[in-house]
Amino acid sequence: MTTPHERLEEMREAARIGGGQERIDAQHARGKLTARERIDLLLDPGSFVEMDMYVTHRCQDFGMDKKKVLGDGVVTGYGTVDGRHVYVFSQDFTVFGGSLAEGHAQKICKVMDMALKSGKPVIGLCDSGGARIQEGVVSLGGYADLFLRNTLASGVVPQISAIMGPCAGGAVYSPAITDFVVMVEDTSYMFITGPNVVKTVTHEEVTFEELGGASVHSSVSGVSHLSAATDQEALALVRELMSYLPLNNMEDPPSVEPKDTPDRADMALDTLVPENPNRPYDMKEVVTKIVDDGRFFELHAQFAANLIVGFARLDGRSVGIVGNQPAVLAGVLDIDASVKGARFVRFCDAFNIPIVTFEDVPGFLPGVAQEHGGIIRHGAKLLYAYCEATVPKITVITRKAYGGAYDVLNSKHVRGDVNLAWPTAEIAVMGPQGAVEIIFKREIAEAGEDRQQVEDRLVEEYRDTFANPYVAAGRGYVDDVIEPHETRARLIGALGLLEGKQDQIPRKKHGNIPL
Repeated sequence: MTTPHERLEEMREAARIGGGQERIDAQHARGKLTARERIDLLLDPGSFVEMDMYVTHRCQDFGMDKKKVLGDGVVTGYGTVDGRHVYVFSQDFTVFGGSLAEGHAQKICKVMDMALKSGKPVIGLCDSGGARIQEGVVSLGGYADLFLRNTLASGVVPQISAIMGPCAGGAVYSPAITDFVVMVEDTSYMFITGPNVVKTVTHEEVTFEELGGASVHSSVSGVSHLSAATDQEALALVRELMSYLPLNNMEDPPSVEPKDTPDRADMALDTLVPENPNRPYDMKEVVTKIVDDGRFFELHAQFAANLIVGFARLDGRSVGIVGNQPAVLAGVLDIDASVKGARFVRFCDAFNIPIVTFEDVPGFLPGVAQEHGGIIRHGAKLLYAYCEATVPKITVITRKAYGGAYDVLNSKHVRGDVNLAWPTAEIAVMGPQGAVEIIFKREIAEAGEDRQQVEDRLVEEYRDTFANPYVAAGRGYVDDVIEPHETRARLIGALGLLEGKQDQIPRKKHGNIPL
């Protein structure tokens, strides 16, 4: 006769094996880890506490009453990442293809509810064939239950989704609502409708990877913030990402004991910006020379590369970095860059992470495609995000700050707290050449054969008068003009000054961001 203790161990073992060894081997053959192996790599060793191990589905149709597996295709529970508690769910593709059904959804909803109540992040490891067809509308209801919780948790606790296999149909909207999406190259994909449906409806021939693979979502659609070559690398990225984030919106972001000295001055910064204002340079090089240990954790690296965003530390404090990238499209703001920046700024503001902006922007990208694509509406998202943000906001103008883009990128006028400029900064309505062609149009036209000489002289006069940081500094729009090698020390000092900053927005249910 089986004792209660023996029965417990038998059930635990049955739950741990999931869909069986044959399907586990098939998962490994695809280059994928199992749901439990992923949890073991994500969390600190020995910290995982499983919940709802014995849940099974309740479907009686289509022979499903004879196919019940403990756990119902998802492993849920909680554990720690670097000693800090998180809730986690990991879909098990070896059980019904990881398909979502009533019991499966209820398990995920339970950990999300507990995470929201206790103020802990939620990390979802997605590997699912979609809704379990045998359960019909019940499985669709399960997805909607998830979507609601994702929305309610948004801005309250960080939510991270790692796509580690298929994620298709309505299933994609849960990760889409979360704060960060990580994908695995060659083994994960996301799309609303698969290649077969696309071919039927639009007659387009496309593969799974071409339609919704990690490379597409990392560089074209912007759905994925990070991509990795393997499951192991993806989980390591999630752990590192967590190190910059607070557990909830009532906490400050984590600080670490700095190894880098706060007054370190990198003299190479003084000559990094080219003398020729039309020559590019790499803003990532500026950032890495300033932040702790040269470590910049970049997000959306391949999407809208004319704007860089990511996390770093300054004297151990976690900060969000936003910067124009002169090496790509001259650092201009376009539709994708505006949306990318706006989402990142709003995340940082929601979770009390100070924002440091490195500005070198010639303006918004002109063109019919941009105007018809809604650059006005999308550009306004970035403006809205900066205006709304109440966290400490610091700007360093390294070179160009032209036109409306100057206003948008955390100028004093949108409640920038500390605004600094390098001596190479050019703060003006537009570049000297364009300004002269408008202001002195008649004089240039009347110059005849001396036209080029006159135009060159006027450009130089305009540059001396306006294309510098001192007019803005004279108005108080820039707090100080500093040598580039002083930037690290000044940023750290400003962050210390702004610690505990209080700012208010008018009482409202919520604003109406120009979506």
